[in-house]
Amino acid sequence: MNIRIVNKSHHPLPAYATLFSAGMDLRANLDAPILLEPMQRCLVPTGLFIALPQGTEAQVRPRSGLALKKGITVLNAPGTIDADYRGEVCVILINLSSETFVIQDGERIAQMVVARHEQVVWEQVDMLDETERGAGGFGHSGCQ
Repeated sequence: MNIRIVNKSHHPLPAYATLFSAGMDLRANLDAPILLEPMQRCLVPTGLFIALPQGTEAQVRPRSGLALKKGITVLNAPGTIDADYRGEVCVILINLSSETFVIQDGERIAQMVVARHEQVVWEQVDMLDETERGAGGFGHSGCQ
């Protein structure tokens, strides 16, 4: 899939790290480091602007290593970038650790997955078909 991108940062374009990677790392595009205090959130610019094809979205997700090692995650995970959005790709980060985290220019802060999606047309009915699960809620399947 070809996607048009404008890169106003001085960092390389997002790229897949391995042959089977689903996501591409997004990097912070900063004039100065950001100090992210415990339980603080901030909007981090990437310098990237994209034009996704209709029927696709870009999902912004946490980086597992950053989450595990530093307690830094994407607050609205996954964040959705719609195909008609043309503004800068930015990432909402939150520090869930007890220590200040410094976001440096060029730091890999999140990953982006481009995925196809469908739009639905609702068909209003009076009743739904029966299933084995029925109206069973959370934990109903017995899986822990």
